[in-house]
Amino acid sequence: MREPSYSWFRRSHAGERAELRLFCFPYAGGTAHIYRDWDRYLPPTIEVLSAQLPGRGPRLREPSFVSLPDLVKALTTVITPLLDKPFAFFGHSMGAIIAFELARSVRQSLACEPEVLCVSGRRAPEAPDDKPPSYNLPKDEFIAELRRIDGTPREVLEHTELMEMVVPVLRADFQLIQTYQYAAGAPLACPIAAYGGLEDSEVPRELLSMWRGHTTSGFALHMLPGDHFFLRSCQTLLLEMLARQLQEALAGVRIGEKNKTRQ
Repeated sequence: MREPSYSWFRRSHAGERAELRLFCFPYAGGTAHIYRDWDRYLPPTIEVLSAQLPGRGPRLREPSFVSLPDLVKALTTVITPLLDKPFAFFGHSMGAIIAFELARSVRQSLACEPEVLCVSGRRAPEAPDDKPPSYNLPKDEFIAELRRIDGTPREVLEHTELMEMVVPVLRADFQLIQTYQYAAGAPLACPIAAYGGLEDSEVPRELLSMWRGHTTSGFALHMLPGDHFFLRSCQTLLLEMLARQLQEALAGVRIGEKNKTRQ
């Protein structure tokens, strides 16, 4: 693996066999570990590259990003050498906005787009969030908010030493996403697939469906059993749906390549 690109991504075992690279971006506080088993459930033609953002995992000593534009700028630089094959983006919650803004950045800087953009557990970027920011709450109140949203494992919340490491990362991620400001732009040309939890009260179907306006191509909306973290509780079904979406995208790539050879 070459640096610096692969220091940002945990790579699956597909390697050179893959025809399409799937880049996956985490929710707030998440690591590349979230997507560790996905290559087992996806076709061998798909290579999974899980983003390992600074400030966590093996990059614990690096400062976390607190600005989404700064993060996207850095990602655009490191991902460029890895876009020598067809690719797709997947992101859950915070990761969905990272994937969306990275797709727009790649379009602007490299004149290319993902074969499909997959956004999960996140309202469309222009949909307003009326909740006050929580990243700057006092520690006790911040931890109470973490308990409320139920995204941090109980064993971590109850482990004082672990929380000393986790809280700064979560604060940084919350600041990154809670200070994000959407700037209107031309829709993407690639298809968008949106995934949501039927019991996710903060990201209902109508806010997910607004992603339709961000593409001039096809749009699909899938609602799965579960709350905001259906990504974990309904993983098998999600990956079955995702596999079909990626195979459809890959079929389009193959048709395009055949048409080129005939010209």
